[in-house]
Amino acid sequence: MPAVLQFILNVSLILLAVVLCVLLGKEIFNFVEFIMLSEVKEFQYFLEKILVFFLYFEFITMIVKYFRENYHFPLRYFLYIGITAMIRLIIVDHHDPMNTLLYAFVILTLILSYYIINKTPRERP
Repeated sequence: MPAVLQFILNVSLILLAVVLCVLLGKEIFNFVEFIMLSEVKEFQYFLEKILVFFLYFEFITMIVKYFRENYHFPLRYFLYIGITAMIRLIIVDHHDPMNTLLYAFVILTLILSYYIINKTPRERP
């Protein structure tokens, strides 16, 4: 039974990776189209497109890591993605100081979690 579930998970992740690659290609096309055809360069929209591109890229890379790490998602990769996503959110949405402060606390919490993960022993009794 675990082998069947592992197979279903692997097939699902491969399908997800294919869909993400297609969407990444679409984002590249939209990004190039925006640069070539846009008369007025909206910096905020430009930043959002770059950030969305990197989110797709990170999730595809994470799926590749899953297969390279012998069917295992290391928790630290989720923390990396969370930290970088929050930093991107601060870059794009920094108009409200209270939200920016909350985002910074989220980043601090993720960094502390990463520190705790690195300090705890890998093998438990």
